[in-house]
Amino acid sequence: MTLMNEKVHAYKDQIGELSDVLPGVVKSYHEFTGECFQPGAIDAKTKQLIALGIGLFANNEVCTFYHVEEARAKGATDQEIMETVAVAGAVGGGHALSQGAMRVQKALH
Repeated sequence: MTLMNEKVHAYKDQIGELSDVLPGVVKSYHEFTGECFQPGAIDAKTKQLIALGIGLFANNEVCTFYHVEEARAKGATDQEIMETVAVAGAVGGGHALSQGAMRVQKALH
């Protein structure tokens, strides 16, 4: 089993344990996310790539692994996944730069 699979399985195991404690919360979360990832105006593969980019931006390792796996399952190519990584990098860099330009410069004046 790969590190990616181990981390995703560990997450799923922990969600299972959380469900024993907060069954309504876990059930509602799964229903909500399940609905959000259904194909609509945006296809399921693109939704997984969006989630991957957000997971990278949020520095969420399990989310990153999970959504790579799901994007592949929905037909994403390695090139599409890596372009998603590049876009997340651009957004992350832009976030820091824009906040520096706005907040830090304002604080300096």
